[in-house]
Amino acid sequence: MNDQDRSVPPRVGVVGLGAMGLGMAGSLRRAGHDVAVHDLRAEVAADFAAGGGEAFATAGDLAAAVDVLVGVVVDAAQIESVLFGPDGAAARLRPGSVFVMCSTVDPGWSAALADRLADRDVRYLDAPISGGAARAATGDLTMMTSGSPAAYALAGPFLDAMSATVYRLGELPGLGSKVKIVNQLLAGVHIAAAAEAMALGIRAGVPAEALYEVITHSAGTSWMFENRMAHVLAGDYTPLSAVDIFVKDLGLVLDAARPERFPLPLAATAHQMFLQASASGLGGEDDSAVIKIFPGIDLPQPVEH
Repeated sequence: MNDQDRSVPPRVGVVGLGAMGLGMAGSLRRAGHDVAVHDLRAEVAADFAAGGGEAFATAGDLAAAVDVLVGVVVDAAQIESVLFGPDGAAARLRPGSVFVMCSTVDPGWSAALADRLADRDVRYLDAPISGGAARAATGDLTMMTSGSPAAYALAGPFLDAMSATVYRLGELPGLGSKVKIVNQLLAGVHIAAAAEAMALGIRAGVPAEALYEVITHSAGTSWMFENRMAHVLAGDYTPLSAVDIFVKDLGLVLDAARPERFPLPLAATAHQMFLQASASGLGGEDDSAVIKIFPGIDLPQPVEH
């Protein structure tokens, strides 16, 4: 669809149906949009399409069928594969269409991607997300976005369907990613600090449930303490956001600060904690498993049914 042809409603596609992308695609469908999808796991895409919408075999096939393509994959390398790999989307996105990039990436890389897509007459929204899988499933994400008015004009209704709040930070590509980098600094440090605090309390002999109850009703609490230490209490490290995600994201935080010669002592320490957890074989576990790096603590075990 070009800018002049508005007789057919714009169509949205989602590539990447992991914990976040699947929920976002579902939110779009509940809002009444015609949603097309692609995932490397064909059965996941087919299962989604069975409830409404259409599954495509490749990212390129999906791109050719939509006006707005939303990329919800793990990192820049996967975005590169989606757009420029075999059967990639970039060559088949229509002139005037919009690519919405929702991954956590280096802001400079994001800005460069906008230029690469502009050479193909494809508009770009830098739009990293925050909120986790549960909020993705209910359309309550936060989106940190930047891009042109023309990109917002086409993609705006889809952003609103996926999110409780869409922050429009300006036209400069990379601004959304810069804000996401700051958010991930805080998120990673808060998880690491929560784990350290819980580990200290347990080591000192405080019952874990009592410690959790008191801290979540005291000034020292945080959203991350309340959310992630609940996983520790349950002894459930099923990955909603994995340890290795914060190895990546805090690495991006440190990379972004280096050219500015800006010190990040807390972020660096938290990064080392997640690296230690990953090196200990915990990389695929929930990020709350960073608590397992502390020696000599008796962590709660899963309740057997």
